[in-house]
Amino acid sequence: MSAIALDKVSLTYRGQAGMTHAIAQLDLRIEAGTFVALIGPSGCGKSSIVKLASGLIPPSAGTVTLGGKPVSGPQRQVGIAFQKPTLLPWKTALQNILVAAPRGAEHAAIDTRTRELIRLVRLEGFERHYPHELSGGMQQRVALARALLLDPAVLLMDEPFAALDALTREQMSLELLKLWGQQDKTVLFVTHSISEAVFLSDRVVVLSPRPARVVEDIAIPLARPRDLATMGSAPFGTLCNHLRQRLLETTGVQQELAA
Repeated sequence: MSAIALDKVSLTYRGQAGMTHAIAQLDLRIEAGTFVALIGPSGCGKSSIVKLASGLIPPSAGTVTLGGKPVSGPQRQVGIAFQKPTLLPWKTALQNILVAAPRGAEHAAIDTRTRELIRLVRLEGFERHYPHELSGGMQQRVALARALLLDPAVLLMDEPFAALDALTREQMSLELLKLWGQQDKTVLFVTHSISEAVFLSDRVVVLSPRPARVVEDIAIPLARPRDLATMGSAPFGTLCNHLRQRLLETTGVQQELAA
């Protein structure tokens, strides 16, 4: 049984310019415990797929299921990390993590889980720091710990490292892989970076321009665990080049250049 399944999903919404057809008859299945990346041109519907899988928005047609059960609203077994960490500036790192704790939660269990996550995301010693006292990478670690507080089976990540500098982004990718290996989560990861998608994932799904459809679903056969040396390997380069070519074909850029 798939951890996440979108069957014949379409999404249409009304904006200032009229009706927008964001997704059309999209099928996508993600198996439990796997790491899957979504790539595609800007505005193709990647973020909408995250919102559909999380239950933040309903599909216009088709079905979305988590663990075989229909999604009808936000799900406790789903953690979400967005491009911006969206931390509350008047709360400390520890307090921002605890924002995700439900009312009435058993205090001792939540405290134990929070301390474990602070260790996992390497924020020891920064628990009492406010967001403006933390680097961009540290802020994203706080957001990641918050998303993991309730130990969700599924983690949805919408370009969480896009605003970081290149070195910090690589470091966060390494830390995410390490954490994923320890936590046994199903991850759906949206990114514009082909190399990031290849480095992190078991599969990379390429989407077409809006309305989104799957144009390629490619397995990434690179051995795990992966490190920065993986990025310098010939197989890594071959996979990146293939996906780059596929994106060019999908967006029509290659035909324009040839014309």
